[in-house]
Amino acid sequence: MADNGAVTTSSSTAAAPARRDVVLLGSTGSIGTQALDVIRRNPDRFRVAGLAAGGERVELLAAQALEFRPEVVAVARASAAQDLQLAFYAEAGKRGYATGDYPIPKIVAGPEAVAEVAAWPCHTVLNGVTGALGLASTLAALDAGRTLALANKESLIIGGPLVRERARPGQIVPVDSEHSALAQCLRGGREQEVRRLVLTASGGPFRERTRAELAGVTVEQALNHPTWDMGPVVTINSATLVNKGLEVIEAHLLFDVPMDRIEVMVHPQSVIHSMVEFADGSTLAQASPPDMRLPIALSMEWPDRVPDAAPGIDWTKAHTWELFPLDDEAFPAVALARHAGERGGTLPAVYNAANEECVDAFRAGRLPFLGIVDTIARVVEEHGAGTPGALTLDDVLAADGWARARTRELTSS
Repeated sequence: MADNGAVTTSSSTAAAPARRDVVLLGSTGSIGTQALDVIRRNPDRFRVAGLAAGGERVELLAAQALEFRPEVVAVARASAAQDLQLAFYAEAGKRGYATGDYPIPKIVAGPEAVAEVAAWPCHTVLNGVTGALGLASTLAALDAGRTLALANKESLIIGGPLVRERARPGQIVPVDSEHSALAQCLRGGREQEVRRLVLTASGGPFRERTRAELAGVTVEQALNHPTWDMGPVVTINSATLVNKGLEVIEAHLLFDVPMDRIEVMVHPQSVIHSMVEFADGSTLAQASPPDMRLPIALSMEWPDRVPDAAPGIDWTKAHTWELFPLDDEAFPAVALARHAGERGGTLPAVYNAANEECVDAFRAGRLPFLGIVDTIARVVEEHGAGTPGALTLDDVLAADGWARARTRELTSS
């Protein structure tokens, strides 16, 4: 809304733009594979210029490279470079290609490879990397002047001031369904007319449980999300409501709305993705079936829409959409995120880093489900006020490293 690099709210009357070159970061993950599905069905609108992934699924990455023929492919794990090359030749053989019948993309590998591809010549960089590792790529894309379709909320949350300083107005377009919904609803009014933002949360698989009833939750239960198909980290974050806490901070940073004017409502059907209340008392909501291809497509073609990006609501059937207040006692992660976001500085980075380590510990059996948010709260409290004054990248990285080390100490026994 303000000149902070966030998405603009004005509608466009211009003709549809020419085909856009897109770089996908995290192409083998949930966001990346769905983005490629959108591109596959819209070859007149999008072309893949680059792909990047961690390197754990080189066979899939090789298949993507053969199908979409990017100029460059990156793997974050240096040791995966040779595996990717071998997988590329093996996949070509499966498809019956003769040697020389297909272009070989440039392959870059190592810790800086994904950020290198984030600056590759293109129109839009879709950052679908999971976790704090996405910050370097977010900064690289912004510095290179690319439009940033941001699914990696963590990079904005932990590097808030740094990201906003680098972004020009309208350069960041949200991919999260909630923030995409807010961006769409904000087109319905002027900035000064906005009273509050209302983020919706599915509530995850445990929305009706009390805190006591969450004590014995298993990893398998936490990964059984009722409406969304996401990666394991985001799915567990949804079960703890940490994901919604991160999204509250993200909404504050994207749209420049104070934290106390951002609400959360539990909406089990996941059809209303978020709402904006205006000064006259009217509320606009964006509704669609829970399918990430819609906000992904919109982020790559923003401000225009991609026809038939995802199925719409069936208006020939009856629907019941419920909204409930959030139970802060059972799910304190959102209130804790508000505290971190209001204090600012390096505290959001500590909140995020502690959570990532806690999720790893929970999945490994070293931490109970309730211990995730309890441990985050302890690490946030120990960190205190964070770094005063202007935030630097070194400050963020130091806080991130401290929080991870402290969390590992607390969860190692």
